[in-house]
This record gives sequence, structure tokens and C-alpha cells, in this order.
Amino acid sequence: MEKLFIIALFFGSLLYAQTVTIALAANVSYAMDELQTAFYKKYPDTKLRIIIGGSGKLSAQIKNGAPYDIFMSANMRYPEALYKENIAITKPRIYAQGALAILSQKPRELTQGIKIVADTKIKRIAIANPKTAPYGKAAIQALKNAKLYQKIKPKLIFGESIAQTVTYTMTAADLGFIAKSALYSPKMKQFKKDKNWIEVDANLYTPISQGIVIIKHGSNNNAAKKFYDFILSKEAKSIFKKYGYNIL
Repeated sequence: MEKLFIIALFFGSLLYAQTVTIALAANVSYAMDELQTAFYKKYPDTKLRIIIGGSGKLSAQIKNGAPYDIFMSANMRYPEALYKENIAITKPRIYAQGALAILSQKPRELTQGIKIVADTKIKRIAIANPKTAPYGKAAIQALKNAKLYQKIKPKLIFGESIAQTVTYTMTAADLGFIAKSALYSPKMKQFKKDKNWIEVDANLYTPISQGIVIIKHGSNNNAAKKFYDFILSKEAKSIFKKYGYNIL
């Protein structure tokens, strides 16, 4: 009888568990495991389903009816557009501010900063697609402001998201403009600041303010509101800070 009660309780909890589907900017994927762990401690009966991609691509999917409950973008522009079109039901709020870094798999002399891209030994530079990935747009802006873009334009190879750009940096390029957050993932811990990577001068690009919204699809999902509130909490912000984000 006791076993039957436990089984009934187990299946009952599954019945009432809610799933939250999150469209997630690729740069946040590196911090997501820790964010999920912290969230599940508070709400163990909630399931998070994560869809990772470039913010522009995810925004287009949402406009075309993709059943996402929450959108965590790498900028504010896409969430603001969804809010204006009444596709998002909450006004966009900044959950973190990202930073650009330059990564080299091989140790290099990085004291010259962003000017290293013009080095004749650097043949290929990975960058996220600026049309769909805010970090790619920021990288182009930094290169233009540093008066380097036209000179190194033929060296650029493009990833569809910042995650793909990290992969290209590791396999097909000499350098890559990536999200600083990627450098704090366990797989990247072997890379050392000033030997393998440097932060791009923040004065060269517009701050990468990252926005979150609840999508209309998630309007009746109580768990979506719980996750939204969690991402804006002090606990989540302390996790973002650990992954190289600036907290406003």
C-alpha cells in the first residue's frame, strides 16, 4: 500500500510539473548550467527546456509563432521590437551586460590590444554574424572605431551564433571575437588572460545590454514567471557576475 502511495505521489508531481521553454542567446549558455541548478533548488518540479541560438534568429522564430515562453536576448533591440508588436507581454528588462573578448588558442603577445588583428601572422578572424548576433555587431563596431575594419575585412569568417564563433576560433581561425562569458566555462579555463585572451576596450563599442521578456505563449505559465523573476534576482546576478558579465 505504501509503495502504491509513493508511485501515485510521483506521477502526481509529474502531472503538475510545468515546463518553461526558453529561447536563449548563445552567450548565456555558458552560465546556464549553474543558473539551472540554482533555479531547480527553488523549484524542483519545474522543467526548463533551453533553445540556444543567435538572438536575431530566435527573435524571427518567435515572430513566426515558435512556442517559446521566455526570450533571453543578447541585446535590448530584439525584445523591445517584440514588446512593441505585442508578442512579448512584459517590458524588456536588462538582466546582465556582456563584454567582448579576443581569444587565441595559441599564446600570443596581446599587449597591443585590438590592433593584433592587423598582424600579418593573423590570417583568419572568427566573428559572429553581425546581422543576427549582437556580439558580432559589437565586434564590427569595435573594429570600425579602431580604424581597423577595412584593413582586416578579408580575414573575417562568420559564425551564426557566438557559440559557433567560439568553435571556429578553436578550430578554423587564428583569433576570434567572442563573449567574455565563454571564457568562464569549464572547457575554457585553460586559457589565460593576456596570454590567450584580452578584453576588448569597452569604449570601442556600445555596451551589450541583454534583455529578457516573457512571450505571449508563456502568459498563462506560472513557472515562466518564476524563472523570469529568478533571472532578475540577486542570486542570478551573482552567477552572471562569475561569468564575466557586468551587473547594472
